[in-house]
Amino acid sequence: MHTSPTRPILTVGSMAFDSVRTPAGKADHVLGGSVNYFSLAASLFTPIKIVAVVGDDFPKEHLGFLKERNVDVSGVQVAAGKTFHWVGEYDTNLNEAKTLATALNVFEHFDPKLPETHTDCPVVFLANIDPVLQLQVLNQVRGHEFVACDSMNFWITGKPAELKETLKQVDLLCINEKEAFLLSDEKSLEKAARKIQSMGPSNIIIKRGEYGSALFTPTGTFLAPAFLVDEVIDPTGAGDSFAGAVMGYLAEAGANRAMMKNDPQAWDQLLRRSVVYGTVMASFTIQDFSIGRLKTLSREDLMHRREKFMRMMSVG
Repeated sequence: MHTSPTRPILTVGSMAFDSVRTPAGKADHVLGGSVNYFSLAASLFTPIKIVAVVGDDFPKEHLGFLKERNVDVSGVQVAAGKTFHWVGEYDTNLNEAKTLATALNVFEHFDPKLPETHTDCPVVFLANIDPVLQLQVLNQVRGHEFVACDSMNFWITGKPAELKETLKQVDLLCINEKEAFLLSDEKSLEKAARKIQSMGPSNIIIKRGEYGSALFTPTGTFLAPAFLVDEVIDPTGAGDSFAGAVMGYLAEAGANRAMMKNDPQAWDQLLRRSVVYGTVMASFTIQDFSIGRLKTLSREDLMHRREKFMRMMSVG
């Protein structure tokens, strides 16, 4: 598979502060939001361009750090006011966060306008935000070759028609098991995936927390276990970093719709490998609060754990 390190990914989503309590402890007002997790994971593979809004309380040094990691932050709007703040906790069931408070702040009036430099990205990832905004961003991108999307139960129940309009434009949907059942109105993983495929995305990744993930492509199904870690500190952002590694690997490999159409078997194999990278990336994220582990993670760390994971799954 040829690599193309200059194929940037455009991503739109939230940059936030999180206050989180887990069985391992608590962290107050730490960096969070889908864009932070996604871009730090994906930037190990390819350049990233982000579109987001933050308040004037957001640390400039963090934007500087992202620049150092090959992330273009020129599409980040700094608005007067406070940054989006999420407060949540996990009990012993680490698969599900309980939201205690959400202060949208400047995110409430987010109107994503892409700088000219962001309008020709071949690969687009629409992180979990209002599907109307997702489509608004996508309509500003010229000639995109591959589009992936995330969503959540809030939008699935609150804006189902708008979400389905967005899904018509999507090649890969990445959601969790509960969301897949809600969106499809099915109770079986297989039936849910096939029904969602009929809505537009021909490729679905269903995240299942500690039980790993399930990939459905036009030609096959792949089940990946989770990577076993000694202790889970904070699961927040695991799904976003999972998606970051999946998309980073796909962009680096030159993924596009033509490849998907012309060689479905090779495409299926490519997506399986991307899921392995996503799984391994998420296993690092959960080992610290916030983006703590992702900030120090190297490509070498990732590859080393990937090899270990492949050995865990091997039947010889």
